[in-house]
Amino acid sequence: MPTIRVAIFGCGFWSRFQLAAWRELPGVEVVALYNRTRSRAEALAAASGIAAVYNDAEALLDAEALDAVDIITDVESHSQFVRLAAERGLTAICQKPLAPTLEEAEATLAVCRAAGTRLIVHENWRWQTPLRELKRQLDAGMIGAPFRARLQFNSSFPVFANQPFLAELEQFILTDVGSHVLDAARFLFGDAQRLYCQTARVNPTIRGEDVATVVLQQGGVTTTCELSYASRLEHERFPETYALIEGAEGSLELGPDYWVRRTTAEGTCARRVPPPRYAWADPAYDLVHASIVPCHADILRDLQGGAPAETRGEDNINTVRLVFAAYESARTGQSIVPRVG
Repeated sequence: MPTIRVAIFGCGFWSRFQLAAWRELPGVEVVALYNRTRSRAEALAAASGIAAVYNDAEALLDAEALDAVDIITDVESHSQFVRLAAERGLTAICQKPLAPTLEEAEATLAVCRAAGTRLIVHENWRWQTPLRELKRQLDAGMIGAPFRARLQFNSSFPVFANQPFLAELEQFILTDVGSHVLDAARFLFGDAQRLYCQTARVNPTIRGEDVATVVLQQGGVTTTCELSYASRLEHERFPETYALIEGAEGSLELGPDYWVRRTTAEGTCARRVPPPRYAWADPAYDLVHASIVPCHADILRDLQGGAPAETRGEDNINTVRLVFAAYESARTGQSIVPRVG
């Protein structure tokens, strides 16, 4: 197969990990970097041995022979860069959240549909090793039909220290972590028919909400998603997601340090399911950084003509709809029926 040529747009905190993860895979090459502030692109290029550096996105797209653009910029610029890629017939790979509003996200997807190009959201959370193990056991029927679940992402991790812009967001935890956890709920149990949400701002120095609780009705499963950066707990291990899933024949629990426990009438079976370790990963984020590699691999298969990526825009828009339905529910105090499809 020909080598897939990718350009990275945005050279901030996450870009070096995206780039390192691409380099774990054969058949793909990152050939150019764009950043509005050229010096940041030059610094990443020098560290990575990439020759082509730009501070003009259109100039990059006009000069380089590409298959895809990996967009790792601020959310307000996502639609602009997706449009530029679509106009040139390129696949756009975009960080979550896809856009700052549902309307803009829908419009961005529509641009790619009209152009006949792929839009893939880089939603790596569902690719975490322990979450994939939960899905495997669920699909194998090991606890029977699930009827209730609880997903928890609660910690006091100082996320604003290395991403200070998050403190300025009017909408914070639902767009940031909620995009991930709600997508994980969809990955495990399917689309939601109804949701209810409550939010709070505990940290007085930030603008948006730092606590949210979302209850989803997903077919026969009632799922509670807990999100918090204001919780100080005995067993908090950022960035781990904990889970408890109850089924007709038993339960599955994902607890601290990647332990998965399955309890049935025969007893409890416990197994640790850690992620792979990469030398380039930040130790504080290694679970999340490790999940970038299989997410990239899924995208690469799509780019090479294989099965569509799990998180193509047509799928991820349903996660975006859940995020903004949660904000509507928190604002109105009402349960919401999110649109699907």
